[in-house]
Amino acid sequence: MSPTGAPAALCTPACVTPSAPQVPPAELARRYAALAYEIGIGVAQGERLAGPRALRARARGILGALGIRLEAGPGLLTVTGSRPGTLIVANHISWLDVVSLLAVEPVTVLAKREVGQWPVIGALARRAGSQFIDRDGLRQLPHVVAELASTLSSGRSVLVFPQATTWCSVAGGRFRRATFQAAADAGAPVRPVTIRYYQHGTRSTTAAFLGDETFGASLHRVARARGLTVRVTAHASLRGSDRRTMAAEAQAAIGAHELPAHT
Repeated sequence: MSPTGAPAALCTPACVTPSAPQVPPAELARRYAALAYEIGIGVAQGERLAGPRALRARARGILGALGIRLEAGPGLLTVTGSRPGTLIVANHISWLDVVSLLAVEPVTVLAKREVGQWPVIGALARRAGSQFIDRDGLRQLPHVVAELASTLSSGRSVLVFPQATTWCSVAGGRFRRATFQAAADAGAPVRPVTIRYYQHGTRSTTAAFLGDETFGASLHRVARARGLTVRVTAHASLRGSDRRTMAAEAQAAIGAHELPAHT
């Protein structure tokens, strides 16, 4: 953990899959052109991009432009049949995590403040009504928990990444418990979700966004990748009043049968 309290991941750009299959220059140029087209549509839509259908379409369009296949079950991430929204908790590997989950179901995202300033992803996150926090500012944590509980109580579902930083493996890092307190306070269900990346059927770290790497460098590596697939797996929902227990159960469900890359 850093001196400011933010978690420090042991994964670095050195963890990225070496010599991953890449597309030829012509295909790379086509992908960038397709990405620019999707961004252009989003800009032209303006406030209409905030609509769930439009947001899902743009998220899927961005994945398609980058040649990324999305694999997800037919069910929603939100738990139906109850007034509170759902706290959707997922492991965190890449900036693509947000795009992939919005492509499944547009929900409010709780993200670090820097994400709101990123090109492409920042625009999508803002249009989705995301809430941004300073992950180094521990003093604002009680306020963030209270706001999150209020959002859930209003019936809106929220996506959070309890690891608070990106890792090269599903099982990397421990889940921080603060956001689970919001679910307990709101009486909201928790939906654990596992995100994994593959290339040609083999687990890959190509999409991982690690260390001090820039967004541009990560985007370029993803755009060059051949045969990249993101798989989104939703697990059974959880309920409880103890944040420690819920955090442990969610992390166990998400990282089942996974070995951490770092111990």
